[in-house]
Amino acid sequence: MKRSSGILLPISSLPSPYGIGTLGKAAYDFADFMKASGQKYWQVLPLGPTSYGDSPYQSFSTFAGNPYFIDLDMLIADGLLTKEEVEAEDWGTNPRYVDYGQIYTSRFKILELAKERGYKSSLGDISYFKKNNTWVENYALFMAIKKHFGQLSWQEWPEEDIRMHEKSAVEKYTKELAEDIEFFIYVQYLFFKQWDELKKYINNLGIEVIGDLPIYVALDSCDVWAEPGFFKLDEENYPVEVAGVPPDYFSEDGQLWGNPIYNWEAMKKDNYSWWVRRIAGAEKLYDVVRIDHFRGFDEYWSVPFGDKTAKNGKWKKGPGMDLVGLLSKKFPKIEFIAEDLGEPSPTVVKLLKDSGWPGMKVLEFAFDSGEANDYQPHTYDKNCICYTGTHDNATVMEWYEEADKKDKDYASKYLGISKSEGFNWGMIRGGMSSVSVLFVAQMQDYLGLGKYNRINVPGTSTGNWQWRLLSKEMTPELAKKIYSMAIMYGRSQAPKKPKKDKKIIATKETKIKK
Repeated sequence: MKRSSGILLPISSLPSPYGIGTLGKAAYDFADFMKASGQKYWQVLPLGPTSYGDSPYQSFSTFAGNPYFIDLDMLIADGLLTKEEVEAEDWGTNPRYVDYGQIYTSRFKILELAKERGYKSSLGDISYFKKNNTWVENYALFMAIKKHFGQLSWQEWPEEDIRMHEKSAVEKYTKELAEDIEFFIYVQYLFFKQWDELKKYINNLGIEVIGDLPIYVALDSCDVWAEPGFFKLDEENYPVEVAGVPPDYFSEDGQLWGNPIYNWEAMKKDNYSWWVRRIAGAEKLYDVVRIDHFRGFDEYWSVPFGDKTAKNGKWKKGPGMDLVGLLSKKFPKIEFIAEDLGEPSPTVVKLLKDSGWPGMKVLEFAFDSGEANDYQPHTYDKNCICYTGTHDNATVMEWYEEADKKDKDYASKYLGISKSEGFNWGMIRGGMSSVSVLFVAQMQDYLGLGKYNRINVPGTSTGNWQWRLLSKEMTPELAKKIYSMAIMYGRSQAPKKPKKDKKIIATKETKIKK
């Protein structure tokens, strides 16, 4: 990774006329905006299908794509839908925020129409897709059964044999739900077709995609249902332990995430094949992979299943370099980023150093205590990624609006921010000018947006993952300003000026005789 910069913007946050960001025109427009801004990396959030709560970190599959992101205008262009059919649906009324309840009903209704018209004519391509994505048939069966049982979590399915993923039950439902299975496979075929085309366009602009990979998968996922032996489940496939983080300064109860804990012993015996397949799937989507909660590879907080808080959990040893080293070796083309935020233990620090992966620094954390800390730019080494804030943080201007006066004054003094510059631009300058190999800012920070414009508030279950960019906000003036700063701090290069042709002075000898 060379010295560069990037922008964090989820696909869901792109502008589109159909309620949520998609892989269509707005995505291509944003890639062009990135290019004009001199940016090298576009960071997105996990792309998987979301469940209750709409969090991309709780997906039905670690391999699948989100049906919401399939662009409908592209399906219209392909003759699978009509403009009238799409515009007849209600996609919500506020272009700034996603209305998930509204698009859930409309999106699948519209995609069913596309499947009716396009499935048979695409059988050859679909067959090729299935061959190269062996996870998709299990996933489609899982989703078809969920639909059959009224979207219940697989742990609540009323028939024990299919809940336990018994072979005879799998064969039975594969036949009974064949039409729904076809639909869910077709939806994945459409998603990956559009994603592959978009990513090729992005890469051809010289831009790479940073993807986010949650260290854990959701309990209500095909991943756990289809391969329960790789998770800490009992004989009836109910969790024994679940994930979380211990009590700290921010939460006296800790955080109870509820994701199933990996059976690291079983994974090791299988040479971590599940993780190898998972990263191979991520490699099809991304150029760079950020591992969320990297600490879990070193040690993880294990909470007894059924506890109401994370207080009674215990630290247990993770796979460490046994797995981290294997992933680096197996995937030499992928660059990894380790999310190591918080107060890492000495063993986590050692694992990060041994891995060679860059860790993360968040500028908002640098000034919220009024004293020196490792998030301040003068403490960085080159092998780190500096962020103004992540998707879990307030925007820079919201931070400024809510911070104590002493913290704001400290940040302004440290960074030399003037009123004429603006606090958000001063914070961006602080990251751009740091020695970190990569600097990433949220799009909201470039726009100077404050309260009500953040992506997620950790520990809350509603009102998240809704914020969207407005198309009018991607201006040439803003791109030029970002580009200028990226050039100033060596994170982009100015276009080379064309060499002037030397004038040829004609002499008697050089003149062409007529």
